Amino acid sequence: MLRNMKSVRTTIYAAGIALALLASSSHAFAQQDYKPTKENLQAREAFRDKGFGIFLHWGLYSTFAQGEWYMTNANIDHAEYAKAAAGFYPSRFDAAAWVSAIKASGAGYLTITSRHHDSFSMWDTKQSDYNIVKASPFRRDILAELRDECRKQGLGFHIYYSILDWHREDYYPIGRTGRGTGRKSHGSWDTYDAFMNAQLAELVRDYGAEAIWLDGEWDQDENPGFDWRYDKMYANIHKINPACLIGNNHHSTPHRGEDFQMFERDVPGANTAGLSGQDISKLPLETCQTMNGMWGYKIIDQNYKSDTTLIRLLVQTAGRNANLLLNIGPEPSGALPALALDRLAKIGSWMKVYGKTVKDGVREGLLPPQEWGVTTQRGKTLYLHILDWKSRMLSLPLTDRVQRVVSFDTQRPIPYTQTKAGLTLTFDKAPHELNAIDYIVEVTLK
Repeated sequence: MLRNMKSVRTTIYAAGIALALLASSSHAFAQQDYKPTKENLQAREAFRDKGFGIFLHWGLYSTFAQGEWYMTNANIDHAEYAKAAAGFYPSRFDAAAWVSAIKASGAGYLTITSRHHDSFSMWDTKQSDYNIVKASPFRRDILAELRDECRKQGLGFHIYYSILDWHREDYYPIGRTGRGTGRKSHGSWDTYDAFMNAQLAELVRDYGAEAIWLDGEWDQDENPGFDWRYDKMYANIHKINPACLIGNNHHSTPHRGEDFQMFERDVPGANTAGLSGQDISKLPLETCQTMNGMWGYKIIDQNYKSDTTLIRLLVQTAGRNANLLLNIGPEPSGALPALALDRLAKIGSWMKVYGKTVKDGVREGLLPPQEWGVTTQRGKTLYLHILDWKSRMLSLPLTDRVQRVVSFDTQRPIPYTQTKAGLTLTFDKAPHELNAIDYIVEVTLK
């Protein structure tokens, strides 16, 4: 993940220099002949149906409690950093408790960081001893335990994988991050590429990844035309499991061979964070956002977004036909932070009542996002999510014939008039007085 706006400015500057080259080369490296299978297309629709997932940024970096970019931000020598693995013992990790809390929030899947930019692997990989089973005293396979628990509790299991590396010397040429970690300026991309693809094969074949969430292409934006060899990478993943979905957090339009498109810290169509200005594709969409300010655990970052803000983010995302992937940074001990658990529980309470309006087959509504909120839809049922409208009247540019208009909360009829120009609703009270988080109107179309 890009951590701050300084990184964003660097990205934008470099991209401005090399935009044309990157646009042409990135697509040239992707699967040119990729045609998704029937199984893949079904997996895409199942992914859309889930609507809401939880992101988990957890790894060796968590032991420092300074966020997932600590290694490069503090210019820590990679050999010294690696010594922390000998003290990594997350005694409070409980896969069953994690999955239970996530499922109770109404989420349909989780995405876990298997290997972040610091190179430490959170599973018993055969490709490197630098992993939680062989290099730490914990000696438990985090991914295997989470996979098994997700299967047991019926939660989707997605896996994040960093394609950049601040530790290995065969990650060469060195990108624009991790330059102060003491690696020698030489290496063989062939060996790094083989290592990456062997690990990805493990994650798909042996760990049952339903989706692979790639991150780090932007690290090579100062090397125009750099070849990530996506053609081979994507083809290998789809060969092992055609239904496995591939997404790549490169902040541009999807490359051929990818199955879903992600937006970082923004809903599709917005670009307030400077990371999501790309065109919106017809692929399934996902927007990722933090609960507080960081992705990985940072001890001083206790500024969590309110449950109202997070629920409205979920609604705004659904109204743009996208899933929300909401992040938690577990503590070094393996526990989920208390404030994160509080937000999960409050989202879960809301989802028990209103979840049918944002997930399980719901798509964006007939009306695009409006000043007052968004719409979602299931068949002929249109849901108006009124998030910011204080008047007792609401006029909509809806010309489709209406059969019924009721309050979702009470199922009481809402007076309306419809002309060729649209639909006008009249409320007993202003919507924010009726439901301060999200007042939902259920419109049945003829």
